[in-house]
Amino acid sequence: MIDPRTKPEIAHELRALHERSTPFWDAFPTADFLAPLGEAWSPADNVRHLNKSIRAVTRGLRVPRPLILLTIGPALRKSRSYAEIREVYHGVLARGADAGRFAPSPQKPPGDPEAWRRELMSLWAAAANGLEGALTPWSERALDRCRMPHPLLGKLTVREMLLFTLYHNLHHVRNVERRAAL
Repeated sequence: MIDPRTKPEIAHELRALHERSTPFWDAFPTADFLAPLGEAWSPADNVRHLNKSIRAVTRGLRVPRPLILLTIGPALRKSRSYAEIREVYHGVLARGADAGRFAPSPQKPPGDPEAWRRELMSLWAAAANGLEGALTPWSERALDRCRMPHPLLGKLTVREMLLFTLYHNLHHVRNVERRAAL
């Protein structure tokens, strides 16, 4: 992956990752998709977690910019790169951080696992499309000027939040890939 910096590069990478990861999730037989990976979340729970986090970013992008600047304040430093955000996130994880309120909530086994899976993956597609649509009106300058709160990383510029979202999705795909191979 390149180190995306511009809005078009970030949007392209987000779309490409979604397009590459959807077949990955789809490749699991439904029983395996729903089953925990040892002590770790199931593939389905990873998708549910990603849906929650992507929707939160999308909601943040839809807040009027003047309100963001008024409530959170403008960025006081230059946006960090993809690699820098990834390293900060790894540091937070190494100190024992968890998903908190973004963890998938416990739920009963679905009555119709196939229908439930189709609905979940439909929500996955809607989350990706919603994020893409919410990003469209943002200018390059606004991505670096406005900030958004992240529950683990603190206040990030919008550009940093998008870079985090990109890495976060890749992180979960790789985790599931690694755990499913055991």
